[in-house]
Amino acid sequence: MALRYFEDFRVGEVLALGSRQVSEAEIIAFAREFDPQPFHIDPERARASVFGGIVASGWHTCALYMRLLVDAFTSTVAQSMGSPGIDKIEWLRPVRPGDTLTGRLTILELIPSKSRPDRGTIKSIGEMLNQHGEVVMAIRNIGFFGRRPG
Repeated sequence: MALRYFEDFRVGEVLALGSRQVSEAEIIAFAREFDPQPFHIDPERARASVFGGIVASGWHTCALYMRLLVDAFTSTVAQSMGSPGIDKIEWLRPVRPGDTLTGRLTILELIPSKSRPDRGTIKSIGEMLNQHGEVVMAIRNIGFFGRRPG
């Protein structure tokens, strides 16, 4: 498969990023390291929380999304040139043990650079959906990608 350049993408294009099931052990391990709030790491205290049980950290969901993005999207482009940041992250529904999350990326805007003809900016929205088709996370991405040489 040929690697894609900035010019190969289209506004409105939706890219499937794959799926991943999340286990309770994985949720707790991530949270112990990075977001040790009781509803992420302690099943008993989580049951008494507003969530009624263990839920994944939103940052865990972001990390899972990033992995799917790199494996299914960034690895298929000729040149990923990083990102200046994101516009917005929304955690819309809790992610629970046993959920299967599926990622998708929708291209919103393609902006050729005026000052650097070797690149362009892609603005997109990334989403993680659970097994019920509900969006659990949305992230507005900005990325720089190489243009076709010549």
